[in-house]
Amino acid sequence: MLGFLNAPLGVAYHFLFLLTQLLAPLPGGLAAAAAIILFTVAVRLLLAPLSFAALRGQAGLAALQPRVAELRARYAHQPDRLERELAALYQAQGGTLLAGCLPLLLQLPFFSVMYRLFLSKTVAGKPNALLTRDLLGAPLGSHWLSSAGPLSAHGLVFLGVLALLALACFAIARIGRANSQADASRADPTRTASGIAGIAGLVTRVLPYLTVAIAAVVPLAAGLYLLTTTAWTAAERAFWRRWSRRPGQLRPTATAG
Repeated sequence: MLGFLNAPLGVAYHFLFLLTQLLAPLPGGLAAAAAIILFTVAVRLLLAPLSFAALRGQAGLAALQPRVAELRARYAHQPDRLERELAALYQAQGGTLLAGCLPLLLQLPFFSVMYRLFLSKTVAGKPNALLTRDLLGAPLGSHWLSSAGPLSAHGLVFLGVLALLALACFAIARIGRANSQADASRADPTRTASGIAGIAGLVTRVLPYLTVAIAAVVPLAAGLYLLTTTAWTAAERAFWRRWSRRPGQLRPTATAG
């Protein structure tokens, strides 16, 4: 086990075990699964201010696209000048291209702890009691492609989690496409949705589904974490999309000059 994870692993273990004890009246072995969901919700609530700041930053960058296009056309043959002008524009906006990645990066330690927790037979020198927990009969420490098999009764539990995760990923991809189309229309009203292409569009369509592939090879507990955080992200982006388009709401504007 990675040494630097020992302390957070112990904290997460005791927190999840306490939640599981509190939720013990839940039937069907749902207590531990519900504890994992609550743990994930607590993480997302902790990161919520950063998530909304990232969404606001992305909106600000999208609002700059007409100005970016203008600068690229003006300094097409002066790459050094173009680089300086773009850097000044982004600095004045206060946005960063990494803004949208920050909440995801900050979640990685929590996901790593959840992953390691359900691979470790002992925690702080004691047997890992969470490994005895299950979801509808499927052990939380088991993997979809091992143990009883992908099409067994346990495998069907995994398939249910993966199906729900795929739906959440579809929602995120759909919201991302809608935002890309809206941003493209604002940058150039003559463009249609069919004209949107390139790397950004590909990432919007494909990247969310990589989560499903990851969930297929990690322990069931880690898959539940991914399902919960992905569903949270979908709800968060849907809420932001509706809220930011309400009449009278402050919208980011491109920096003139």
